[in-house]
Amino acid sequence: MCKRCYNKSDESSAFIWITGNQTQPAANRASAGFRKDVSMNIHKSAEDYLEMILMLREKKGYARSVDIASSLGVTKPSVSFAMKKLRENGYINVDERNEITLTAMGMDIAQRIYDRHKALTAFLIQLGVDETVAREDACKIEHDISDETYRAVLRQING
Repeated sequence: MCKRCYNKSDESSAFIWITGNQTQPAANRASAGFRKDVSMNIHKSAEDYLEMILMLREKKGYARSVDIASSLGVTKPSVSFAMKKLRENGYINVDERNEITLTAMGMDIAQRIYDRHKALTAFLIQLGVDETVAREDACKIEHDISDETYRAVLRQING
């Protein structure tokens, strides 16, 4: 994921949960009878945060709020707010050194998005797209592509 593909306007609405045709802010989810469930869809900016945590941990061995802010080109207070919500919803843990780790639920989402990012980047490069452009376009596509289309992309890459 890159700074360009992270939509800063999503920062304040990063934690909208969608189930069926109903939309609920995370703060209201529990009172509205929503379950915390991996099958629920989270807003793409929350996916971006989880993906960035995974990417930083793979690259540096750790992830901290300051690293996330720098990598996404957002403010530290925005990251702090997002990390609080992700922690409250069971997607991350923060230790005494302020290092951020993904829970199993957080890892499932982060790995799904990151795998899509890598596959879509490879696919676009195979089509002749410049690598930098392919990475940026993959950032935009990874959240919205259907499972059916993603499987077709994988068949093309692996076939």
